[in-house]
Amino acid sequence: MQVDPRGQRFAAVVTTVVLALVLITGSPWLLAFQALVFAVAVMIGVRHSPYAWIFARFVRPRLGDPEELEDAAPPRFAQGVGLAFALVGLAGYLFVGAWLGMVATAFALFAAFLNAAFGFCLGCEMYLLLRRLPLPGRAA
Repeated sequence: MQVDPRGQRFAAVVTTVVLALVLITGSPWLLAFQALVFAVAVMIGVRHSPYAWIFARFVRPRLGDPEELEDAAPPRFAQGVGLAFALVGLAGYLFVGAWLGMVATAFALFAAFLNAAFGFCLGCEMYLLLRRLPLPGRAA
């Protein structure tokens, strides 16, 4: 499965805004919404996430076709990492303490901002590094 890298960057911009609003407001409901967006991307695929739908419907037609596509697996993994941080943050805001919610949200925000501002997908790079690790049963 291939995806438009501009769509991934668009999703990172929206995610950055949402997570910044979570930090400003301390809203667990807004973080729950973002966790749901991450979960859809992980379970159904990044092309089917709400932010990807907005990009495909309203942004991409104005940009035209991309010059190249990229593999969907690294961004999907990155969405899973974002989901993990969002769930820890949600647990923090709801059950442990706002400090945990803020720290987990800040980590997710940092990663989303790197992608939005610089096109550097931290979760994608983690995916590629993990794929290179020599594991038992995997050919070197």
